[in-house]
Amino acid sequence: MTLGSSASLLVTALRAANRYRSLRAAPPDTRQVKILLLHANGMGGTIRTVFNLAESLAAERDVEIVSVIRTKERPFFPVPAGVRVSYLVDRLDGLPMRGASRLIPAEETAYDRFDLRTDVALARFIRRLRGGVLITTRPGLSLAAALLAPPGVLTVAQEHVGYGTFQPAVQKMIRRRYGRLSALVTLTEADLKDYQAALGDDAPPLLTRIPNATPELPGGPSPLTEKTVVAIGRMTRVKGFDLLVRAWAEAVATRPDWKLRIVGSGPQRERLSRLVGELGIGGSVTLPGASRDIGAVLDAASIFALSSRHEGFPMTILEAFSKGVPVVAFDCPYGPGEMLTHGHDGLLVPPGDTAALAEELGRLMDDPAARLRMGQNALRTSRLYDRDQIGAEWSRLLNGLGAAAS
Repeated sequence: MTLGSSASLLVTALRAANRYRSLRAAPPDTRQVKILLLHANGMGGTIRTVFNLAESLAAERDVEIVSVIRTKERPFFPVPAGVRVSYLVDRLDGLPMRGASRLIPAEETAYDRFDLRTDVALARFIRRLRGGVLITTRPGLSLAAALLAPPGVLTVAQEHVGYGTFQPAVQKMIRRRYGRLSALVTLTEADLKDYQAALGDDAPPLLTRIPNATPELPGGPSPLTEKTVVAIGRMTRVKGFDLLVRAWAEAVATRPDWKLRIVGSGPQRERLSRLVGELGIGGSVTLPGASRDIGAVLDAASIFALSSRHEGFPMTILEAFSKGVPVVAFDCPYGPGEMLTHGHDGLLVPPGDTAALAEELGRLMDDPAARLRMGQNALRTSRLYDRDQIGAEWSRLLNGLGAAAS
């Protein structure tokens, strides 16, 4: 039997099972919410925002964060009160990965984290759901939910990365399968328009944009007195810290009393450290690793730099804004251009233009009055993403889905 015929038989069996389940499915219940993550114990922005969303929803609902894999003993971020965290596959058991995944598309950026073991665990988890809401947080998981979710389960895909950044094969599967979802939520208007254009009449019944909420960080606004520029994020190519370091070499050449701190960890840390050495700027650049206290990091910042090649909705901008720290960012897809207003609460530069990034960093480094003005405006901008307000938008969405499906 060929792989194609096996897949066809599987789809036929799923459809038959769904027809049977639809006769017995209970009325939709939005009080039970499960949020599906790849690895809940990591330190990425998606994980942080999911924990924030779970905390908001837990005020009125029973919320569980379900992590496909467990690669660290404990969550990096504090688990919100009233929220449970569970794991489908515990990679701490020392067992090797088993074969290539057949459920997740090979072109998915995290494909190497999935295997046949996660396929079985994911399929079992999704098929055993009895009602409630399943929120997925990356394309591979959303595609799995669209294929496997039984009748009576409301499926909501929350996209954290822009549609335009996905590989063509993933985009093709999205166009073919996302119409089976109950709702699709983007973080930016630009991404919403991309999905509307791509999906057309095959879009889910509800396609909308809900941004992430401003996180609550301890302490008040930064005094903006330290001659320090801060960048925060996982050290991967997409975050563009190599571009930031090259820009910094230009900016600091005439401002030797300023420092750059790049806070985070990841696979490119050693390469970044070598680049700092090659550029001869080791005296002004520090790579302190990941931090659990982002508030304290930003308390010592006077400027926040974002040098990503692409983004979904960079939470670090909201974090900086909430501490009154102005932002200098590449106007990359997606997010920065919607979140900050050039000259008002930060500065935007053309994507990948290290010379322009150096120039705009230098502009703020030389002008304390502009830093103060933009920082005050940044505080006001952060209030547009108030957590209670964003939580209320999610509650309206879930309540509306429940009412429509009744």
